[in-house]
Amino acid sequence: MALRALIVDDEEFARKNLIMLLQEFCPTVEVVGEASSKEEAKDRIALVQPNVLFLDIRMPSGVEGFELLDELGNQNMIVVFVTAFKDFAIRAFNANAAYYLLKPIDIEELITAVARVGTSLKLFADEPEQFKTYNESMTILTENLKRNSFSGRITISHTKGLKIVEESAISHLEASGNCTTIYFKDGGRYLDTRTLKVYEQLLNPEKFIRVHKSHIINLDLLTEYLNEDGHFAVLKSGIRIPVARNRVTDFVRMLKEF
Repeated sequence: MALRALIVDDEEFARKNLIMLLQEFCPTVEVVGEASSKEEAKDRIALVQPNVLFLDIRMPSGVEGFELLDELGNQNMIVVFVTAFKDFAIRAFNANAAYYLLKPIDIEELITAVARVGTSLKLFADEPEQFKTYNESMTILTENLKRNSFSGRITISHTKGLKIVEESAISHLEASGNCTTIYFKDGGRYLDTRTLKVYEQLLNPEKFIRVHKSHIINLDLLTEYLNEDGHFAVLKSGIRIPVARNRVTDFVRMLKEF
């Protein structure tokens, strides 16, 4: 699927640099316009109907990008956030399965982001209702970033699209190669395309703890620790999750303080 991109950034140099990189390294992308402000972006979007929006979220005060998304409402396009934000913003992006690029833009990361956007657009073309879930996820993201806090809801990117879930509904997570299987309290599960390391960074560290290179558990569901024939965390469901030997000391200390 052809990607029709609009570049939104108040800095002309940043816009031209991104356009140059896309033209040189991402031949599937057609840049159909650029904008330097929220109002100009709204006009250009209505005119050229892009399906990809490369959006700087510091244009220039830090709220214009969020306001643009709020005022656009539901759109059949994917947003790639281009930002110099670190820390909290990255966690927020990952929690909502958002596409993002950090300034200065890394070419490999740009190529990867474009490929992921292309895959999603093909999926959304086959499953149009997924755009509703995606737009809901973007609303949660912008609210979290504006408040500088989390709503407790995360977006899972699975093989059939996106799913928004309450963090508290997760029982435990298991690494599956470069993906993660997420198990829920109701017995359901999903395979997410992100690594367990990403989830270790985005889930609430007061509620979720990595007990093994392949496992993260929800501490609210922990009922017992066993050290017979190995080391295991036992959840309310009765499931036994292995605790790595090199994590036992810290795990037991944490339990005593829990």
